[in-house]
Amino acid sequence: MPRALLQVGRLSGLYTDFWAGRKLQRLAGRTGLSTLRFLASRFHPALSPACTKSWNWHSLAWDVRLRIRARRAGQYRGFLEVGQRFSIQVREALKKHSELKSESILFGYDTGALEVMEWGRERGMKCVLDQMDPSRVEADLVREEEERWPGWAQLSRNIPEEFFNRREKEWALADRVVVNSEFCREALLKQGVAAEKLVVVPLCYEPVVTGQRPVVRGPLRVLFLGQVVLRKGIQYLIEAARKLETESVCFDVVGPIGISQAAIASAPSNVHFCGRTSRNEAADWYQAADVFVLPTISDGFAITQLEAMAYGLPVIATPCCGAVVSHDVDGLIVPPRAPDALANAIQRYLDEPELLKGHGAAALVKSKQFSLERLVANLLKLEAELNRN
Repeated sequence: MPRALLQVGRLSGLYTDFWAGRKLQRLAGRTGLSTLRFLASRFHPALSPACTKSWNWHSLAWDVRLRIRARRAGQYRGFLEVGQRFSIQVREALKKHSELKSESILFGYDTGALEVMEWGRERGMKCVLDQMDPSRVEADLVREEEERWPGWAQLSRNIPEEFFNRREKEWALADRVVVNSEFCREALLKQGVAAEKLVVVPLCYEPVVTGQRPVVRGPLRVLFLGQVVLRKGIQYLIEAARKLETESVCFDVVGPIGISQAAIASAPSNVHFCGRTSRNEAADWYQAADVFVLPTISDGFAITQLEAMAYGLPVIATPCCGAVVSHDVDGLIVPPRAPDALANAIQRYLDEPELLKGHGAAALVKSKQFSLERLVANLLKLEAELNRN
């Protein structure tokens, strides 16, 4: 988002919790520590440090407090505290900028924008909030999954009412609420956000390296990459894998584990849990795969489907995320919570290698449609609409 705004001269300033400098990037390169590599990734050369303001030491302290608070009172109370602290820091920083006028537009992200938007609205500014997930709708879906699959969740998501209340106050203050998918838009409509406030702006992805996939060689390699949690539908992927245990298919499950050891132990032998990966290492998993699966129950968008397509992978996805896959063109759409349909889709690619190749080629073409230029056009359209009102 900030790069798109900067490209057309619409970014006056970027306020973020952590922004890596050159020294940190060099240190991360020398030591190879995973924590340093993660922090060093909070940087982009296209964004001038001159327009970027961060609170690095405060951010690290907030993260420590969040972890402590998560053990005592649950992580969502920690998210509330961090969101409020960050929003207040931004508000106080903005007060020093006399050049901000009533025609300025404040763009913030959910849970971390309330105090900033209150201050901006008092001064007649327009406010845009990016809501990254379906909020209560998603929480209800995950709760249903925890009841369907008892003992599977590593940690139950006990979300306090104050968390949702804060988001609802942000929605009320915002002139527009940006969501990244029609799925998320429908979810917010159910929660009372006015239709005229909601704007769907799909995300973009710019790959460093892309390439068309070769025809299947050996077992069909199916990749799941993301948080290994009930929300992402890992339970249904495991059931689908069980149905394909005698077929020439192997499943690589890559990402931080959020299910219990008992759940992992229940998986069939063709499922391999590979753990957390870095952004750079993710490229190797995409290169090694033949098919990408996204059996998600709820996602604001799921950028991984674009990443997979950029590597020439057909994607098997549910409708519960951003509308990226065109069914039977560059991938296959299956219903959520449907292991039989998921297994059948994977079996189809196993039986029809030419279909796999054709869908992979089409996926590579599709990925190029979700460009930074498209994001720029959507944001300029949003700006023009705000200025007309």
